[in-house]
Amino acid sequence: MTVLPVTSLIAPWAAPWAAAGAPLAPLAVVIAVRNEARGLPPLLADLATAPAGLVRELLVVDGGSVDGSQRLARLAGARLQPAAAGRGRQLAQGVAATEAPWLLLLHGDGRLPPHWPELVAGAIAAGATTAWAFRLAIAARDPRLRLVELAANGRSRWRQLPYGDQGLLLARGLYAAAGAIAPLPLMEDLEFLLRLRRHGAIRLLDGALSVNDRRWRRLGVWRTTWRNAQLRRRWRRGEDPALLAADYYGA
Repeated sequence: MTVLPVTSLIAPWAAPWAAAGAPLAPLAVVIAVRNEARGLPPLLADLATAPAGLVRELLVVDGGSVDGSQRLARLAGARLQPAAAGRGRQLAQGVAATEAPWLLLLHGDGRLPPHWPELVAGAIAAGATTAWAFRLAIAARDPRLRLVELAANGRSRWRQLPYGDQGLLLARGLYAAAGAIAPLPLMEDLEFLLRLRRHGAIRLLDGALSVNDRRWRRLGVWRTTWRNAQLRRRWRRGEDPALLAADYYGA
């Protein structure tokens, strides 16, 4: 697995901006949110630890929240943009509304590792031909979830197919070359990554993004894992993503 050391690598990419006397801000963070009033504030707090010059734009794309997520985003200083519900649609709309040369795409219920700025800076310094995702960690002590993490991280490493909730860091030019995220109701991450890996490698950062365990807790670990595998299999066979989304969210 290719990893980046947990050391500050800001200087190599900062030099061009410093020479021009402009703010050092190569990154646009786009967060897809729908009813994440509990998960969004901790994520925004993580992002607030970024050093001056790393994050140029922080955009929360809200898919119709009714739990106060929009107000919390504004209070944290994020720019808010409404959108129709659907992570693919929300992320694509958010990318189109930003301008920074690098993108960090996130879901609203994740937690970044403490050293995320150093990891992101190191990835930017490594060049614009590689995309990056965090390792997956599930915020629960259930030992069965460690197996889920192991399988997901192995899939991310060997097949270059991380889950959407592992985040995605990539240059805007690479995003454009792959054709942008499609506004699918489900499987938007898999569909985009299959296109993206034809244009550059997708590697893992040396840090884990922690995700909420609510779905595994609600449906059970093995049932959730089995259902997710079956949904991917049905999608690969050409089934309508709208039908898959109805099954996924209905459960």
